[in-house]
Amino acid sequence: MNKIPGFIRLMRPINCLMMGFAVIVGAAIANSRMLADSLDSLIYGFFTGFLLTAAAMAINDYYDREIDAINEPSRPIPSGTIKPNEALVFAFSLTTFGFVSVAFTASIYCFITALIFWLISVVYATVGKKTGLLGNFLVSACVSAPFIYGSLTVTGTIKLNILIFASMVFLSNTGREITKGIVDVEGDKTRNIKTLAVRFGPRKAAIASAVFYLVAVALTPLPPILHLVTFWFIPLVAITDTGLAASSIMLLLDYSRENARKMKNQVLVWFLVGLIAFVVGSLR
Repeated sequence: MNKIPGFIRLMRPINCLMMGFAVIVGAAIANSRMLADSLDSLIYGFFTGFLLTAAAMAINDYYDREIDAINEPSRPIPSGTIKPNEALVFAFSLTTFGFVSVAFTASIYCFITALIFWLISVVYATVGKKTGLLGNFLVSACVSAPFIYGSLTVTGTIKLNILIFASMVFLSNTGREITKGIVDVEGDKTRNIKTLAVRFGPRKAAIASAVFYLVAVALTPLPPILHLVTFWFIPLVAITDTGLAASSIMLLLDYSRENARKMKNQVLVWFLVGLIAFVVGSLR
């Protein structure tokens, strides 16, 4: 029984809930008027996002157990709560249930999309993380995936507004991953993980992180210009843009490990506001 909390922590349930919810958000952004007619698909889509994310988290912690022993020693595997082989079995079970949920959507496009992004998550956990920036791109692709999956769930296609939103998510999350590299630089050095912070130092990593945040901000005028959203998108996304710009400036002024940790958490708030902006702007 003592292992149950460890397995729950291994899943990172908040991350799983966010990814499952992101599938529904992707569907709402793609076509909010089709949601009522697609409830079954949305439920299966939620569980697909939840379960495959949980599996990816478990696999990631298995391969990160030596790094976590330095950076995050309280996590389930380095703390001894969960054995490494137990984590792998748990990940396999979660993956199986995740693809069962995909099968219930009865869409070959959903299956292919889920498989591609699950493989990307495995590649990242096994070999991609050591590549640094490429690894950051792999993570960002996985974070963008549920929105694309949600669009496919209700429309069978990837809508233009979803492509723009997924691009913004990809860019801003890449900035956050680079910021996380500043936080984890000591543990990453011991495993020869070539993050930008390890290769070029925290200052240059902070500059690169800010560039990705600001390029994401630069895409935000596109949805209103292309008439893909309503007016209510504008004031909400302005909060996200201001927040990301402010976080970028604060990171550039202070790229210490402590401030980078603060900024990576702060950026999550701006992500959430941006997500709300797209949902509200897509309601017609």
